[in-house]
Amino acid sequence: MPFGLKLKNIFFILIGSAIFSFGIVHFNMENNLAEGGFTGITLLLYFLYKFDPSYTNLILNIPVFFIGWKLLGRKVFIYTIIGTISVSIFLWLFQRYPFITIPLNDDLALAALFAGVFIGIGLGIIFRYGGTTGGVDIIARLAQKYIGWSMGKTMFMFDAVVIILSLIFYLSHREAMYTLVAVFVGAKVIDFMQEGAYSARGAMIISDKNEDISAKIMKEMDRGVTVLKGHGSFTKQEREVLYCVVGRNEIVRLKNLITSVDPHAFVSVSIVHDVLGEGFTLDENKKPIER
Repeated sequence: MPFGLKLKNIFFILIGSAIFSFGIVHFNMENNLAEGGFTGITLLLYFLYKFDPSYTNLILNIPVFFIGWKLLGRKVFIYTIIGTISVSIFLWLFQRYPFITIPLNDDLALAALFAGVFIGIGLGIIFRYGGTTGGVDIIARLAQKYIGWSMGKTMFMFDAVVIILSLIFYLSHREAMYTLVAVFVGAKVIDFMQEGAYSARGAMIISDKNEDISAKIMKEMDRGVTVLKGHGSFTKQEREVLYCVVGRNEIVRLKNLITSVDPHAFVSVSIVHDVLGEGFTLDENKKPIER
């Protein structure tokens, strides 16, 4: 396929978009629950003015695409467009052709749990196969590049603002608390879908093409790479080992990048429970580590 796209990735991005949209329509919209991010804004506009989320989702994302397309790279940008458009299409379909009715009889506890599970599974699949749904993800990348904020910090702040606005304008306190339950469950499910529980992954890379790999990581992912000195116990040879930390939604992209340079590279990926420093929590009072 052109631009190195994969049919498998596109297929699963569409599946993830369908699951995500199903959860939004059948659990959030039908039970007056809010959500974070751009999805939360579309729901806010829906509950206040009855604006169709399938249209507002596209309208809100179009200017963000023009601003952030250079940051994503051609392949991720195309996957993001596919994810965003497919979410809007499935939102439109599920609103007009529900296919199934889920009467929860005002049981907000079940609604919140299932909203979190469906949204988490949908987004987890989309992230796992190299896509995003646009919106806050792009804004977070911009904030990271130009302001120095971590992606997690930006996304959390944006979500908090949207939920607070929802509470002010249409949510009751009870609905707001169940919305927080849904958001929390969704975040945990996303982590689970990507085989981890926290926001970062550390990769140890051993290859005969270390320079090419590190250059590509720094250029295409805007992530730092540290070169460590290693010694092979069996070969008795000195070798360089690359170490790189990336966000949880970037690990698939990192592995694909490494494989494209050296399919025989040895890569060990570990869960990073806490990340401090440049690219994650660095502020103006902290001196960046030289790499």
